[in-house]
Amino acid sequence: MSPTSGTADTAGSRETALPTVAMRRPRWGDPNDPGHLPDAARLLATRDEPDPGVDPTGVEVSPSTIPAAVRAVIENVVGAENLTVAAAERVQHTRGFSTPDLLRLRAGDVTDAPDAVVFPGSHDEVAAVLALCAEHRIALVPFTGGTSVVGGLAPDRRGFAGVLCLDLRRMNRLIELDEVSRTATLEAGMRATEAESALAARGFTLGHFPQSYAGAGIGGYAATRSAGQSSAGYGRFDEMVEGLTLATPRGTLTLGTAPKSAAGPDLRQLVLGSEGTLGVITAVRVRVHPVPTARLFTGWRFESFDAGAHALRRLAQDGPLPTVLRLSDETETALNLADPGKLGGDASGCLAITGFEGNDADVRWRHDAAAAVLTDCGATPLGPEPGEAWRTGRFRGPYLRDPLLDAGVLVETLETVTFWSGLAELRTTVTAALTDTLTASGTPPLVMCHISHVYHSGASLYFTVAAPFGDDPLADWAAAKSAANSAIRAAGASITHHHAVGRDHRDAYHDEIGAVGVEIINAVKRAVDPDGICNPGILI
Repeated sequence: MSPTSGTADTAGSRETALPTVAMRRPRWGDPNDPGHLPDAARLLATRDEPDPGVDPTGVEVSPSTIPAAVRAVIENVVGAENLTVAAAERVQHTRGFSTPDLLRLRAGDVTDAPDAVVFPGSHDEVAAVLALCAEHRIALVPFTGGTSVVGGLAPDRRGFAGVLCLDLRRMNRLIELDEVSRTATLEAGMRATEAESALAARGFTLGHFPQSYAGAGIGGYAATRSAGQSSAGYGRFDEMVEGLTLATPRGTLTLGTAPKSAAGPDLRQLVLGSEGTLGVITAVRVRVHPVPTARLFTGWRFESFDAGAHALRRLAQDGPLPTVLRLSDETETALNLADPGKLGGDASGCLAITGFEGNDADVRWRHDAAAAVLTDCGATPLGPEPGEAWRTGRFRGPYLRDPLLDAGVLVETLETVTFWSGLAELRTTVTAALTDTLTASGTPPLVMCHISHVYHSGASLYFTVAAPFGDDPLADWAAAKSAANSAIRAAGASITHHHAVGRDHRDAYHDEIGAVGVEIINAVKRAVDPDGICNPGILI
């Protein structure tokens, strides 16, 4: 098969083959299949022997502050077996999966553990629990997969009688599949893998596969405006949502009468990205697509990141647009987030991945037309091997963080998005902010960057940072993150593309939307959550 005129293979192994992973904090993924320290990372290691830190399951947590009488009333709503104050369950609902979250857990810090975990089984039960929390001033945080990396699961408990974690895992049904309209209505507690398997059994797919896919949930996708790697072909999750149901302390909001409407502002867009601060999303109606019968992923080498970015912009603006389109910078390419050994033995330059899904004729046509554009832009074709290596291995990426932390290597990610005209400056200034701040802390980093999502007018930049542990890795990262946030805002870019706001980006988000914007969001919150119980301190 010619690398520039390839014939699409049949769909091969699909994401539906991946199991739903019951992750156990503070480690990512299947505990029976852990990650291993990459050889390239050993130069940054600060420990001769790995140190996994404290097992938080054995750490004592503070007694629940929610009165027993209130817990009994909630049990009457959900069933006694669906409320727990057990320490182990509370720890497993503590914070998310940012590196600071994990470092705190590894140090035995469980101070953010909720006072109880509740497992409602229906929208009506969620609404009833919300009303009870409002009545008794209990903060409530929704929980699906728990994969937040921006502090979105650590609400501010000041002024509240306690914190209740509302785990939606029992709400995991495919409510309806409208094959004519090609929409599916999913309960918010479905894990992403469960939703994809249920749809695949009927011949459909969401096409939404972020790297957190094995751990994430449908409600979290909607609440954070998630973006999967195939966003160029299928869209972001917020673009897929045709309707949704939101339980609030003031009542139920049902949105999505039709795909599009001129009936005032689109309130769906107000709820999407609200991160649990306006209520609990209990169901979404989303666009679905027939399962593709063919897919073709290939690799391309560019001499420089700027040359690759120019080529990606041509495809994004003039087409044909691949289903997946990404570009790694020189450092990421050399350090083998895609194996340099699969790049013809040459890890120089920048690796681009193109992926096409659909029927055989469509995949073949789009691939060949895109290949002509890439070749015209100076790219060297590498064939399907690096593309397939990336496609089949990318869900293993998050597994690498645990052995890196074990070895005393600080590793974290951040992302942003801007217009094409500002992309180069944004990459330069954020890289410098991270490098200069961590170097000043005595922990000089490796900073890698890739374009992960493209649009007609701009693109997302995703940064991965690795540095040796200093005396206080939490403080070192806090300083670096603050510097990066400042650089992002100084460049006029958005503080987040798909990781969401949480607590970590809250101040920068307020700067981004301005004082009037903050007042608008606060006014909406006061209207639906007058007691402020819904994920307080997150977003606003």
